[in-house]
Amino acid sequence: MNRPRLNALEVRRTLRAAGVRASHARSQNFLADPDVLEAILDLADAGDGTRVLEIGPGLGILTGGLLAAGAEVTAVELDRNLAAYLHAHLAAPIEAGRLRLMEGDALDLDLPDLVPAPYRVVANIPYHITSPILHRLLERAPRPERLVLMVQAEVADRIAAAPGQMSYLSVFVQFHATVRVALRVPPEAFEPAPKVASAVVVLEPHAARELPPEREEALWGLVQSGFRERRKMLRNVLARQLHGGADAATGPMVGQVRVDAALATAGIAGDRRPQTLSVGDWVRLLGAFA
Repeated sequence: MNRPRLNALEVRRTLRAAGVRASHARSQNFLADPDVLEAILDLADAGDGTRVLEIGPGLGILTGGLLAAGAEVTAVELDRNLAAYLHAHLAAPIEAGRLRLMEGDALDLDLPDLVPAPYRVVANIPYHITSPILHRLLERAPRPERLVLMVQAEVADRIAAAPGQMSYLSVFVQFHATVRVALRVPPEAFEPAPKVASAVVVLEPHAARELPPEREEALWGLVQSGFRERRKMLRNVLARQLHGGADAATGPMVGQVRVDAALATAGIAGDRRPQTLSVGDWVRLLGAFA
């Protein structure tokens, strides 16, 4: 297995040899910092026989580190030239059955079914598809036992936000997993350097679902309704968004009276803003409507 040395110059040389130009549209920024690589591998803790799903392996730098640690890797690469480079330079682990390389769009694949459970996800995710990838990995079983993801720093902070700074994405992710921002990564750790800072987040999915599937679907309908007007008082937002007809989240609405009653039952002040509610607050509010 012939991995490039990890620095910006070698990454540029490897890209030229592979006939690849980094695509901004595909969020192609290649890791070029050995310390960051080692930190990601330490967080992944993927030893002998650990099954790992990697999305966007690029030049195979992280892939090679995972293989060297003994992991069995399934990697999904969209770029045809990069996939050809990986087939050529990682031929030995492919032939040995330790690396399964799939060429295609991760958004077109049923990600939870690609690798037998238990498995982990370790990836430098293309930043423009972070949210849909998180939804695909967490919305149904079998979920990974751990996710170690390089994402845009702003998105990392949004995912890990505390009540007061919550968003739909943070509620969704924190409903399914504990989240921590493990490492801040500056732009110069990549080649080419992106215009934004990055961060490595670690997600540990919960062992059991808190709600049956149909109630969870109702929860996301309620949360989406609240965040359509995130800076408005919750009692007014929900009365506007849920009033009239049958709503998938809460059933037939009777207007402001029912919204106020549900908020009171859940112990949530009506003048609070949606971003101040915790995951537990939203679950209680759903129960109050029911």
